[in-house]
Amino acid sequence: MAVVATPVIDYSGSFHLQLPPSGVWATIEHIDRLQRWWPWLHDLRVEGTGLQPGVLLHGVVDPPVPYCMRVDVELVSCTAPWAIDAAVHGDLRGPAHLRLRPEGSGTRAEVAWSVEMMQPAMRLASRVAHPLLQWGHDRVVESTLRGFRRQVEQAWREQSPPASGGEPRDAAPDGRRGAG
Repeated sequence: MAVVATPVIDYSGSFHLQLPPSGVWATIEHIDRLQRWWPWLHDLRVEGTGLQPGVLLHGVVDPPVPYCMRVDVELVSCTAPWAIDAAVHGDLRGPAHLRLRPEGSGTRAEVAWSVEMMQPAMRLASRVAHPLLQWGHDRVVESTLRGFRRQVEQAWREQSPPASGGEPRDAAPDGRRGAG
């Protein structure tokens, strides 16, 4: 059995969204909707308005493994519509980053974080079952991406021209055409 020295979860990912960066930014500015988008997020409270430095988000993350985490996310730097840097506190601690850049008629979103697990039980579990914790983390990330893509796609459809002009209304999140 491998022993993990530091109870840290690192993540770096990139994905395509149909809206341009300004449209993605406008979608994520609706911080009050986060809990409806993501089923693993509970008890969300927001101190402040919009995407600006100093806004604090408080919530409980409940992944598909037998633990939950209270987290506070402080928006440290926000440059519309391109970048957000945040500091995560609570049961997880570390930096998180979002970068948006134009890609075709849409956006390439790049996200990264490195968070240390602070709960004693999670720290111990990480030493002996890090793959299980990574699996739970990865399921939350997948769920987050699915929920966020649904929101972005809905916003894209609402502002898209009729199917006779512009991008097809049934394009998949990665730009491929859907069936039908």
